[in-house]
Amino acid sequence: MKRGLGPFVGVLVGALLAAGPSARAENYTIRGEMGAEIRYELQQRITAGTGVRQTTLSFVMPRSFLSPTFRQEVRNADLSFVPLPAERVSNEDGRGNRIVTATWNGSPAFIDVRLVVDLVNATGLATIETQAPFPLAAVAGEGRAYLGATEQVQSDHPRIRALAAELTQGVTTQFDAVQKAISWVVDRVSYVNPPQQVDALYALESGKGNCQNFSHLSAALLRASGIPVRIVNGVTLNRPFDVAWQQGVMTFKMGQGRHSWIEVWFPDLGWVPFDPQNSELFVSSRFIRIEVGVDNNETKNDGLLRWTQARDAQLKPHLQETIQADFRKDQVALRGNRETYGPRNLLLCPDVRASFQPLAIKPVPPPPVFGEAEKRAFRYELPYLYGNLEFPEGVDFAFPRVTRSTGGDAFEMRRNFLVETAEYVTTNLTQYAQMVILQKPVRLDKVGLALHAFGGEGALWVDLFADKEGTPGAPIAASALKNLEEIDPRPGYRWVDFDFGGEAPVLMPGAYWIALGFSGSPIVNWFFTYGKPVGPVQGTRYKGVFQEAWSGALNYEFNYRVIGRTTR
Repeated sequence: MKRGLGPFVGVLVGALLAAGPSARAENYTIRGEMGAEIRYELQQRITAGTGVRQTTLSFVMPRSFLSPTFRQEVRNADLSFVPLPAERVSNEDGRGNRIVTATWNGSPAFIDVRLVVDLVNATGLATIETQAPFPLAAVAGEGRAYLGATEQVQSDHPRIRALAAELTQGVTTQFDAVQKAISWVVDRVSYVNPPQQVDALYALESGKGNCQNFSHLSAALLRASGIPVRIVNGVTLNRPFDVAWQQGVMTFKMGQGRHSWIEVWFPDLGWVPFDPQNSELFVSSRFIRIEVGVDNNETKNDGLLRWTQARDAQLKPHLQETIQADFRKDQVALRGNRETYGPRNLLLCPDVRASFQPLAIKPVPPPPVFGEAEKRAFRYELPYLYGNLEFPEGVDFAFPRVTRSTGGDAFEMRRNFLVETAEYVTTNLTQYAQMVILQKPVRLDKVGLALHAFGGEGALWVDLFADKEGTPGAPIAASALKNLEEIDPRPGYRWVDFDFGGEAPVLMPGAYWIALGFSGSPIVNWFFTYGKPVGPVQGTRYKGVFQEAWSGALNYEFNYRVIGRTTR
């Protein structure tokens, strides 16, 4: 991180907040490079419905892209259909997207689609300097198209306009305006999937959303401030990467599937990518950029299935999609530095040389401390449920799409952003633990984990540990064993509760750790949520089974629940 005199001060960005004495900043300066050669393959199979008169499929072909921090080079792209369509048309829309549309008369029993793309992706994180002022001067050219309000980006709504004005009060540089808006979204919106709605106003009012909500709300706040923002749709790959930092390694991983992010226009930098869930001014080499537009209603053409069908037809077409990626080369050399200012939730950014205004954040109050007399006097009478509770329970991720009527006998099936995010947690070489912070005294009955058992044999249990300076410490208790055959074998993730009723440990307010133990050879995934909706940034850990230190941290939080009784 650089510091200097004069009107521009070098900073790691993020939220650039002045942290109070008990507040924890999670602002990380990231330096280094990522480079990957990837063969990306998407396959679809459409099974015919009854009474279908015409079937149409459209895809957007990925194109090369260059920004100050991220480069995507498309070397080969091939899209094939079996059987061949009656008509195949390729054109470019007003946003620069190259769309291929294929049409069949009626509907074959099966339509198989295969898209293969060879990509060279690179992320370079050196110091960025921007001197763009705020407010911006009149925006000309392409940027003007990305300033207006839409149905999903309600930048003209009074609440959004008022918040944008509040966040940018006294701001003199575009960078400061952008980082304040992104930091607000990072700290105020929790990731859930699927949300009830995907627009900006819903995210603002509910404080919840998926990647579309993060993108739409960030775009709405910035467009309300006169800054052009376009919505990007593409794919993220689930190949993890590590960032070394002061206390060990932080591992980052996305789900493999459809994703939405944004690009912000700077007059001296051009279009620069942001992922409003946790990164500013860059995305990683695991992102594949496909389609851009003003919002996700417009960026709907990739993987869009449309058809006409008799009104009395009993069976709609069925679509199954798989995404695969072969990393032919992959190089990662990144180092992060945790700063003393920033948002409470994780935000990564390269070094940036620009001026800013620090903002104050409220300290986080510590859990209450009880004396021995109070502990003995407690009566545990009230039901208690706490944890990272929201995940798409029971969903078969192989078939997640929804059919919509577009009027009369016409229908469409768009891609969605419901992505399976899970970790294989019964490997023989790695152990996983999740921090739990209790604000009230609890007599523990059960700990539930969002699991999917794929097969194998053996038993599972949950270990409970005390906290030792932010990592699992001394063991406290272990649950009863649960044999693998006791877990629901159907597709999808469901709560699996582990019983502590025999011991019923009493836990005072504070931090604890839960870890999944196993014997035999079970194959089990544990669902996770992007960001840390409940716990701290360092509150998801892993280590090798032959290591003692839990030095590995994960950028996500496992879904868990604590069930018991608490006091009045």
